[in-house]
Amino acid sequence: MRNPMLFTLVLLFTIQGLYAQMQLTWQDFADVDFEPKYNATYDVNFLMPTFGPRIKSFQGQEVKIKGFFLDISGNGDIFLISANPMASCFFCGAAGPETIIEVDFKEKPPFKTDQIVEVTGILELNPDNVDRCNYILNGATGQLLN
Repeated sequence: MRNPMLFTLVLLFTIQGLYAQMQLTWQDFADVDFEPKYNATYDVNFLMPTFGPRIKSFQGQEVKIKGFFLDISGNGDIFLISANPMASCFFCGAAGPETIIEVDFKEKPPFKTDQIVEVTGILELNPDNVDRCNYILNGATGQLLN
């Protein structure tokens, strides 16, 4: 490059982009297909995910997502973020498993069910453990939006 200042600016923005969290949308999490597969432990068929290339590209990366906070255990043990409020979430039969993300927070969050939050964490794709969600955010932090 002829202009050293321009080169420096391009380099700084490139480096910043490598370390910034990626803001994902629920459409990104819809990059998955499900097929029934038999599970011998539970003696039943489960819909198991095959993740698409777009969502796979975020595996192990720090990402952000906005959604509805759900405490599905009722006692602060199991947290989800959902594309939908509790009354129309995946567990109520109104949506698919791609609309929820299990969240392992660094510290227990102060949020209440159905508050809109933005959660940041390391994305883990779970293709085979039926006791956990297909999407998991590890080491997560959250921010109340409403």
